[in-house]
Amino acid sequence: MTRLTTCPDDQSVAERAAADIERTLAQAREQRGVAHLALSGGTTPGRTYELLGANAAGLADVHVWFADERCVAPEDAESNYRLVRETLLEAAAIEPERVHRMPGELGPGTGAESYELELLATLGEDPVPPVLDVIVLGIGPDGHVASLFPGARTLDPPEEAICQGVSDSPKPPPERITLSLAVLRAARSCVLLATGASKADAVDAMFGPPTHHVPASLLRRERLTVIVDDAAAPAGPPP
Repeated sequence: MTRLTTCPDDQSVAERAAADIERTLAQAREQRGVAHLALSGGTTPGRTYELLGANAAGLADVHVWFADERCVAPEDAESNYRLVRETLLEAAAIEPERVHRMPGELGPGTGAESYELELLATLGEDPVPPVLDVIVLGIGPDGHVASLFPGARTLDPPEEAICQGVSDSPKPPPERITLSLAVLRAARSCVLLATGASKADAVDAMFGPPTHHVPASLLRRERLTVIVDDAAAPAGPPP
């Protein structure tokens, strides 16, 4: 069953999310000596990243990955990497070798291939898809997660797909790189954050029957933690 936590406001969401992520990373380090954390862009996770970055000890032996990226240069204002660098990486002084940036400037095809090779080289080729410890996700008003959009071909990828290029995103910019749905479903934990009334319908639909019309509904619910504020809370309890 999905773990759902409702908080009074966006600051409480960030605090709860940071505590949950730190706890899961600590468990991963204790069990395997290393932890792998994948991050998304967007305004909702930004405060969570600031709180994580303020506790450098909680990120020791943690490799930072990305759930998706826009095909822009890393210094571009729309870059997810830039957001994470400014909110988390610089504050925590994470060594560059533990930061795995999606090379969006290479374009969707070459960038996705490059990132897939980096994931396999670092995490190994067994199992496939590789297993990340925590993936932090936002949700769009249309129910998309990472850069997996409603009805997109990326929701029916080849079984071996790990990282996919997107050239027709309905949300600009059109070219992106995203982890595959298989990687999201294989993760030991996904933490999905939502704040604001504009996300309420999407959160509600996410708890309905799995459908390609709401990509968030396709996540593995037994491994999913959803943290929302009162404005984004679903109408009823999760199934």
